[in-house]
Amino acid sequence: MNENFINFHILISHSPSCLNRDDMNMQKSAIFGGKRRVRVSSQSLKRTMRHSDYYRQHLGEPSVRTKRLADFQNDAIAALSGRYDESIVKQAIDYISGKDSSADDAKDDAVAPWVLEEIAYFCDQIKALEADGVDAKKLQKQIEKDGQAFRQALANGLDIALSGRMATSGLMSAVGKIDGALAVAHAITTHAVDADIDWFTAVDDLQELGSGHLDTQEFSSGVFYRYASLNLKQLQVNLGLLPDMKADEGAESRAKALDVAAHVLHMLATEVPSAKQQSFAAHNLADVALVGFSHQPVSLANAFEKPIQADNKGGFREPSIKELNSYWDKVHQGYGLIERCAEFALDNVALPAGIVTKPSLPGLENWLRSNGQA
Repeated sequence: MNENFINFHILISHSPSCLNRDDMNMQKSAIFGGKRRVRVSSQSLKRTMRHSDYYRQHLGEPSVRTKRLADFQNDAIAALSGRYDESIVKQAIDYISGKDSSADDAKDDAVAPWVLEEIAYFCDQIKALEADGVDAKKLQKQIEKDGQAFRQALANGLDIALSGRMATSGLMSAVGKIDGALAVAHAITTHAVDADIDWFTAVDDLQELGSGHLDTQEFSSGVFYRYASLNLKQLQVNLGLLPDMKADEGAESRAKALDVAAHVLHMLATEVPSAKQQSFAAHNLADVALVGFSHQPVSLANAFEKPIQADNKGGFREPSIKELNSYWDKVHQGYGLIERCAEFALDNVALPAGIVTKPSLPGLENWLRSNGQA
């Protein structure tokens, strides 16, 4: 059975830290179940993942996200100089953006992700049309004839296939809009949190009395629930492995999407935002990773709508793990959901019927790659 969605449920306990701040330099937070929770935004988590060393090692270079077209054009011309003339690269960026990117202050309307191989694909299409004359309409028709090849060029910017791309101008708005395959929730603590304030000083070694700098920083600790859902077929379409959402997927196409899913799992369980890490070093790994193949996205955030209370040992970690698995069982029993699930936990955990135990994170990743069969 080839269920189309993969649900990722991660519990990760962070020591004192301030991983994501708002415009007031305070920890991001949210009210859930009537209580304040510390929050790490989905934008922060996704950026952490795509800028990680793991991403570059296993999935390639991330897209360049910018609205500074003049700067990006200079970088693209330098990177593609051995393949295309400068004029063609500039022409491609102008067509894509719908703007004159050579102007010193050239900017797009919003920050957008750019991929060099996408620029190269446009350069190839421009060269193919040069004999008959090139304009935006001809170029759009040429690309629309073989949208799959365009998506395959975009596969070099995998984070666009995962997160999607909105576009408001130029050919990007006509052919470059991408529906994201990966939905990532804001991570919240499973329990209520009262933040602490760090009053800190910077000592000036050449100042005899007092301090050179005084300030405060909010921080806290907690067990965070991370949830994400991956639409496998949408990912295959975005990568040019399938022509559209109605197409039947082949084993090879699904295998490539599952390999990406395994890497997403690894990053969700291991990557931590870099904010204030020089001060707090909250480099913690996940305590639990629960993954399931499903016909629909299913979040388990409501397991923590009633804030977790510390157990008799004084911690939130173990009762959070128990409540996650208990709520999974309630939801699946109550709705008759059919979902193939496996879980890796650092502790010995009693699991409900229907969840397979995996002894390690690599074991869980391999289970994903095997379509939940191993």
